[in-house]
Amino acid sequence: MTTGAQTPRSPARPPRSRLRTFLPLGVAAWLVLEIWLLTVVAGASSGFMVFLLLVAGVVLGSVVIKAAGRRAFRNLTETINQQQSAMQSGTPPEARPNSEGNGLMMLGGLLLILPGLISDALGLLMLLPPVQKAVSRYAQRTVERKLRDAGPGTLGDAFRQARMHRPDGKVVQGEVVREDPDDAPQDPRPPLTR
Repeated sequence: MTTGAQTPRSPARPPRSRLRTFLPLGVAAWLVLEIWLLTVVAGASSGFMVFLLLVAGVVLGSVVIKAAGRRAFRNLTETINQQQSAMQSGTPPEARPNSEGNGLMMLGGLLLILPGLISDALGLLMLLPPVQKAVSRYAQRTVERKLRDAGPGTLGDAFRQARMHRPDGKVVQGEVVREDPDDAPQDPRPPLTR
């Protein structure tokens, strides 16, 4: 028995992005390609040789990640020490060259650890400094473009507002109040009551 009331409709779903549509398909194709390539190499040489290649990738990736982690920790402690000494002397801290690239080295190490020959090749490429610089520039341009295109009220807008700072590097939190001489003085607003 119905009462004549219409059932509420669910709000329309926003369309899926291309990334969410094709990422699972791409991961599945990559896995199939990795397995196929491992079987081809095992057929051409031996299964033991493939096992040694995979173990070498894990060992090399672990060494790379450990070295990148140590370098990142050393850079962090040097930066903290430099800022503390700058605060004591009252001079602004100077910029540190070559302090980036640890994340891309760790990504290269992670790709080396993943089993597969294609991921090993990509991991070795990520260890090359020219490739790291190119990937870093591309990522920086992409993030800046996404932040620039972010609408008000989004997470990207919050990041863009957080990046606003004075030329001396100090972040200024506040609110812009515009006082135009043409505007007539307004009466004070009454207090809010509940």
